[in-house]
Amino acid sequence: MDVTEHRPSSENTEKINISNTNDSPIGEFNGDSGETIRNTDELALQALGYKQEFKREFSLFSSFAVSFSVLGLLPSIATTLTYGVGYGGGPAMTWGWLVSMIGIQCVALSMAELCSAMPTSGGLYYAAAVLAPPKYGPFAAWITGWSNWLCQVTAAPSVNYSLSSMIMSCVTLHNPDWSPENWQIFLLASAFMLVQALISCMPTGAIARFNSLGSIFNIAGLFVVFIIILAANNRAPSEANPLLTKWNSNSFVWKDIYNQTDWTDGICILMSFTGIIWSMSGYDAPFHLAEECSNAAIAAPRAIVMTSSVGGIVGFAFQMAIAYTVVNIDEVINNDLGQPFIIYLSQIMSLKLVYLAAALTIIASFFMGQACMVAASRVAYAYARDGCFPLSRFWAQVNKTTNTPVNAVWLNCFIGQLTLFLIFAGSTAIEAIFSVGAISAYVAFTTPIFIKLVCVAGKFRPGPWHLGVFSVPIGIISCAFVLLMIPILLFPQYRGANLTPTDMNWSSVVYLGPMLFSVVWWFVDARKWFKGPKLNNDHMLYDIMGHDVDIVEGVAVAEIFSPEVQEKMARERSIIP
Repeated sequence: MDVTEHRPSSENTEKINISNTNDSPIGEFNGDSGETIRNTDELALQALGYKQEFKREFSLFSSFAVSFSVLGLLPSIATTLTYGVGYGGGPAMTWGWLVSMIGIQCVALSMAELCSAMPTSGGLYYAAAVLAPPKYGPFAAWITGWSNWLCQVTAAPSVNYSLSSMIMSCVTLHNPDWSPENWQIFLLASAFMLVQALISCMPTGAIARFNSLGSIFNIAGLFVVFIIILAANNRAPSEANPLLTKWNSNSFVWKDIYNQTDWTDGICILMSFTGIIWSMSGYDAPFHLAEECSNAAIAAPRAIVMTSSVGGIVGFAFQMAIAYTVVNIDEVINNDLGQPFIIYLSQIMSLKLVYLAAALTIIASFFMGQACMVAASRVAYAYARDGCFPLSRFWAQVNKTTNTPVNAVWLNCFIGQLTLFLIFAGSTAIEAIFSVGAISAYVAFTTPIFIKLVCVAGKFRPGPWHLGVFSVPIGIISCAFVLLMIPILLFPQYRGANLTPTDMNWSSVVYLGPMLFSVVWWFVDARKWFKGPKLNNDHMLYDIMGHDVDIVEGVAVAEIFSPEVQEKMARERSIIP
């Protein structure tokens, strides 16, 4: 990706001197305010209107590690197997993944460009406020923020519900006479939530190391399970299936759509995107960790693109392995165990290897849930910092011992615990949070992208990492993809006389309910006091430029430094060879 710099547009830009000696403070700002800035990241953050409150102990890899752990391909694919093989069979897992990844990758690239221009924990919410016309900026931020937080706050509960269900399924597989009760799944998922919240309260450095370990385990676990599937595949002809071969045919995998919905084949393939979009919705984590990342304007967007790219390639390979080895789709989907992935594994390998693959998936799920908790806490902190929640001042406090937003962690943990009560409403209700996660994530992802395309046009000044001439076409593809998928994600599997309350897609209620509440709150009360992101530091943009300028033209980090200074910064941090 083209990493170039832009000269400040104002002739009144003050000189910024940069010096770096090992770990000594970098740079001083010699503007009218005379402030001394500790390092370039802090200077960039202050230009966006915020002061540095976290330690910057995340690197490119550790930011990628959190993001890849949130992605959690192994547990994500295992959890959402119903949407792929269950809706369209082999083609949904192969062509479905390839086609959907075009839209997903475009969204990730457009998001990375915004992240480079505005590397702050507020992320998409901040970008929506800045890019929208002043009159509509607060409302754009409000909608983006609530949609994004809804995605974040439901992520850990959905992961822990699946994690707990998989553990219970393994127990049932070992002892078929025993079946779990809803309260048992609820208590186990709640326990995981509490442990992950405690870990998320640790100092930033410890969290970064823990998530680096989680990312390594996720990659290793995915690779091991992938090898087990291919090497331990024991498919062979039997009396029940005398024509069974070791691998499914290319026609089964790429051509024969196994439509188990009441919709057309094309719609059923689009509906299978639900699992893919949910699995590929964690790459925004580096955006929310930008205030804890060193060289954030370059490292954070790179981590976003790395996550979506690596996740897309590796996820496709894993989907291919499942598509070529699954034996009986009906048995996988319609089983009393309640875990399609476990049933699938039991079709092609010995019971001992099923337990091994399940154990690796369970451990990876725990790391994924913890990474979701960390990302969600940073989002909640950023929104509370700007007064979006009741008691915002309390939730926005940073713990003086750990330098992390501990109160925001426990806010999300509490809301997540409430979400888990959906378990008692039945599997259809609790599983709606997967569709909700996909919808809310991509609504938040593309809102500022759409605003940038429609309202900003040529005035947007990107940061040091950008898409160049491809920015507009990639942004258009991003928005078109999400506009197509939002109604599709709300479709129930059945329709007409076949649709019952049990089979209803309750995502429309679980997502649109809270969003309707936020909109009503806005028009009744919030619009009177919420004015968008609050700046807890004098906005240095005006000090640096020496006069008032269009905020859209000034938000980019590239506006702060001359090209020579930017190149020196990047070279010293080993970003540009």
